Amino acid sequence: MTIDRNTLLTLIPHQGAMCLWDRVLAWDARTIRLHGDGHRDPAHPLRSDGRLRAVHLCEYGAQAMAVHGGLRGRAAGAPVRPGLLVALRAVRLNVERIDRLPDALVCEAEALAEGADSQQYAFRILHRDHVLAEGRAAVMLGA
Repeated sequence: MTIDRNTLLTLIPHQGAMCLWDRVLAWDARTIRLHGDGHRDPAHPLRSDGRLRAVHLCEYGAQAMAVHGGLRGRAAGAPVRPGLLVALRAVRLNVERIDRLPDALVCEAEALAEGADSQQYAFRILHRDHVLAEGRAAVMLGA
């Protein structure tokens, strides 16, 4: 079942153009897959000097984690806990910029480990099945 942008906005603190994903394509307790088209928008909030650089794909990955956490919390009847990105590891960027890519971005993220107040995920951002970025991210919940 696809989850639309309006529902997605209820799950994360990022609102308006700062919400980088348009919809959830699929998710379960461990994984999530999202779709987004905003990277080509000249008014994208992360652009600088007219460019959207690949390093910003880390924020796309972090927001995928937030959406997944929100969906899991909602499914469990628990309040959504805000998180703070505290670490990125083994990040690999395979492009310099993403604003000229013609098709949608897709993110695949997987929960690797979690404690009462922290989570670690692996993420991959793709364009036409080509991996643009991948890495691991850790978040502290309730921070």
